[in-house]
Amino acid sequence: MTRYYSEEQVITTITRLTPSRLTTYVQHEFLCPAQSENGPVYTAADLARIELICDLDEQFDLQGDALGVVLSLIDQLHGVRSELRRVMSAIEAQPDDLRSRIIAA
Repeated sequence: MTRYYSEEQVITTITRLTPSRLTTYVQHEFLCPAQSENGPVYTAADLARIELICDLDEQFDLQGDALGVVLSLIDQLHGVRSELRRVMSAIEAQPDDLRSRIIAA
């Protein structure tokens, strides 16, 4: 079961995050929190993404469009890695002779 965190819990958990920064990140669509009866809620994956956004913002002074571009590239990279895993699984499921020919190509 997925655990959800309220905005207050997120800000308490990620101490360097301020309410205004969180609002900015959501407004720029760097995050897309789910909506509950009590307002926006965040998953553990969202918290990890917020940590990454804070790191990029603080360590590399990335903000606004530049931060959006970097996050988009990271998202694309994760998508490609996922596709590569599926391809590798499909290759591993093939007979040995076919797998050898694919690897040799």
